[in-house]
Amino acid sequence: MSDLSPAPKIKPIEGLAEAIKAALGAAVFAVKDEHGELSIGVAREALADILRVLRDQFAYQQLMEIAGVDYPEREERFEVCYHLLSVTKNHRLRVKVRTDEDHPVPTVTHLWPVAGWLEREVFDMYGVLFEGNTDLRRILTDYGFRGHPFRKDFPLTGYVELRYSEEQKRVVYEPVKLAQDFRSFDFMSPWEGAKYVLPGDEKAAVVPAPAPAAPAAPAVSTPKTTEKPAQTGAGEPANKEAAKRSGAKTDAEAVKPAAAPRAKKAAVAAEKPKATRARKPKTTEGKA
Repeated sequence: MSDLSPAPKIKPIEGLAEAIKAALGAAVFAVKDEHGELSIGVAREALADILRVLRDQFAYQQLMEIAGVDYPEREERFEVCYHLLSVTKNHRLRVKVRTDEDHPVPTVTHLWPVAGWLEREVFDMYGVLFEGNTDLRRILTDYGFRGHPFRKDFPLTGYVELRYSEEQKRVVYEPVKLAQDFRSFDFMSPWEGAKYVLPGDEKAAVVPAPAPAAPAAPAVSTPKTTEKPAQTGAGEPANKEAAKRSGAKTDAEAVKPAAAPRAKKAAVAAEKPKATRARKPKTTEGKA
């Protein structure tokens, strides 16, 4: 069976899961090694200590991402995933913790400063609180937004419009209300086509497609023959007597008519006396 993940293949480390379980003890309650990726589930209260051990003892130097996942059917509906990278071993590890709306997750900003921004994203999108993070400001949503975009149990009416009020001569904030229907997604493939009418398409007249024309029968061509003169394009045969007379001439007789005019012209030119040109006498007028 081939790997389903499109990520580059990473050579697994033999005995890594057993070594992590031995080092962390009861704090690890789930280990999953599938498709060349190792994921461990750990207790929420011990998260910071576990990540410190993985950084210092197992050489997972970098925190690449913190992602949030929502499972509404669970009692602890949120799952926070920490993606670690070992540069020296060329290996990745995923650490997961579970929580809900009321119980915060320990911050890891003291281990990786980049976690401050990543924890703010998860808080902004899902509402997960991080204990010890003193800068849980929103990043992607607007000022004054109430609720969390990835949670369907929060109404999407928290957007605030910022505009300049000419009456009050200052910038004012006004709430923007969006219908809940805008959050309904069908996740249908665009190649399959939607099974509902898009807004505005109901005004277009439905023109039935014309029926395809029946294919025409191939034309039967008559083979070309040359049995008659009319088919070859040839004319009537020539007069036999005329052909006999024209063929009896010798080569000398055929050439003679062309040479005679040239000889006659040369004889006339020889009999005609050559005219002499009169020269103008020289004078000395006008010379010094």
